[in-house]
Amino acid sequence: MTFCDTIWARTETLLQAIHDHPFNAALGDGTLDRERFAFYLVQDGRYLVAYAKVLATASARATSPADAAFFAQSAHTALVVERALHTGYLEEFGLTAGETAAVATSPTCLAYSSYLQATALAAPLPVLAAAVLPCFWVYQDVGAALLRRTAGAADHPYRTWIATYSDPAFAASVEQAKAIADRLADSADAETRRAMDEAFCRATEYEWMFWDSAWRLETWPTGQWLRPELTRTTR
Repeated sequence: MTFCDTIWARTETLLQAIHDHPFNAALGDGTLDRERFAFYLVQDGRYLVAYAKVLATASARATSPADAAFFAQSAHTALVVERALHTGYLEEFGLTAGETAAVATSPTCLAYSSYLQATALAAPLPVLAAAVLPCFWVYQDVGAALLRRTAGAADHPYRTWIATYSDPAFAASVEQAKAIADRLADSADAETRRAMDEAFCRATEYEWMFWDSAWRLETWPTGQWLRPELTRTTR
């Protein structure tokens, strides 16, 4: 079995929990309230900035020109295409830039982003390739499942989001990311292969946590003990 075959089987129950999560269930039903979806969009927009930098690092570290080009193009897509999707929804909801900026970055968003950035800086390239893979593969898997569930609902309120992650072009990029991970795993030693396994699992856990944090409208429990930010004044 390939690395991807093995790790997908290992995370099977977790992946099903992602599909079954109330956030994704409501997203598919079209009943997800705008407050939760807007919260998710704000957090995901910030995550994508970090994710794009991680992909750019993978591009710089790749020894294969084709792999470098793939990661660089994926970084561009994360910054331009996916964030444009978020912006479109937020504008539709009537949220201003000031209102979205006032939303604090959630603990889960910061943790997931920081984990990937640390991996990009400190781990071998094969481990980095495994760590970024769930953001490709899990989203495509969820998007494809939601497309099947909503095939007859042309007026679905989240049709554009579903279409983005079930798009054949996105599925093709997932296959490229999987092929890179499989190839790097084939030439990795046992220790690196174990680290790849763990990186994929950890990032997939963060995928579940990210949707869960949006469902709970996650905040910092310690925020209640911080003084309001001081505004500097000049004479």
